[in-house]
Amino acid sequence: MRRWKLSFLAGLGYSSMDASSVIESLRGLGYEGIEWTTAHFDPDLPLGRLRELVERTRDAGMEVSRIMAHEDLVSLDDRTRRRRIERTVRAIEAAGECGVATVGTMTGPAAWDAAAPRVGEDISESAAWEQVLEAYDAFIKAAEKSQVVISSEAVFGQVAHDFYSHRYLMAKAASPFHRVNFDPSHGILYGNLDVSWVIGEWGQQIAHVHLKDAVGEPVVGRFVFPLLGEGRVDWRSLFRALDATGYTGFCSVEFESFEYYKRILHEDPEAAARISIRQVESLLDD
Repeated sequence: MRRWKLSFLAGLGYSSMDASSVIESLRGLGYEGIEWTTAHFDPDLPLGRLRELVERTRDAGMEVSRIMAHEDLVSLDDRTRRRRIERTVRAIEAAGECGVATVGTMTGPAAWDAAAPRVGEDISESAAWEQVLEAYDAFIKAAEKSQVVISSEAVFGQVAHDFYSHRYLMAKAASPFHRVNFDPSHGILYGNLDVSWVIGEWGQQIAHVHLKDAVGEPVVGRFVFPLLGEGRVDWRSLFRALDATGYTGFCSVEFESFEYYKRILHEDPEAAARISIRQVESLLDD
C-alpha cells in the first residue's frame, strides 16, 4: 500500500476548461489531488475566486497538491524579468491566503522558447545565476512570510537542470521554506539514472514529486517524455525509495507525451489522465 497520494497536473486541455469540469473529471477517475497551474490559480484574479477554487477542490474530496507557477527567471529584458518575479511572489502570497502548502518554481532560461537567451551566447552563466538567485531571494522572503513552501524543479536546458545543478540552487537559496519538486525525467536526460540514490540524497527536502518518464538527450528535438514505463526511469526503484524516505506527500502525473496526446488521444485531457492512472497502478504492481 502506497503512503503517498496521487494527483494530476491540470495542464493540456484542462487548462482551458472551467475548474468545476476539471475537478469532476479527475475526481471521477480516482485522483486524490489536483496540481493547479496559474491558468486557473491566476494570482491576478481576486482572492475570493482563488479561495473558491481551493474550496471546490476540497469539497470534492481532493486536495491541491501544488500550484505550478513556473516562470522563466532569466531574461535580457529587466522589466520582463521583474514582472515574472512579482507574479510568482503574488502566487506565493495567494497560496498562503488560501492554505495551499506549496508553490512550484523553476529557474530558466527556457530552452524551448526561441526568444529566451542562451547561456554562454547571449548571457554568461554567472549572470544567469545572479538573476535566478535574486528571484529566489524574493520568493523565500514571500514564502517565509506566507508560511508556504516553494518547491523548485530542475528542468532540462536551464541553469538548474539536473541533480547536481539543482543542489547548487538549494545551497545558494537555502531556507526551510525552499524544498524540492523531484521530477526524474529531466535528470534522466543528463544521466541521473540512479533515481533511488537521488531520492535518498534529497530525503526530507522533497516536498512534491512529478511522475514523468524520459528518453533521449537534453537537446530540443532529441528526446521525448513518453508514457510512464516507456522511458528510462526505474519506477520500481523510485517508488521503493520514496517509501524508504517516508514520503507521504503527492506524486503528480505530468503528462507531456505530446505527440501521443495529439495523434492518439485527439487532445482529450481526460483520456490522458485515465491512461496515466492505469499506468501508475501497473507500475506499482510491477
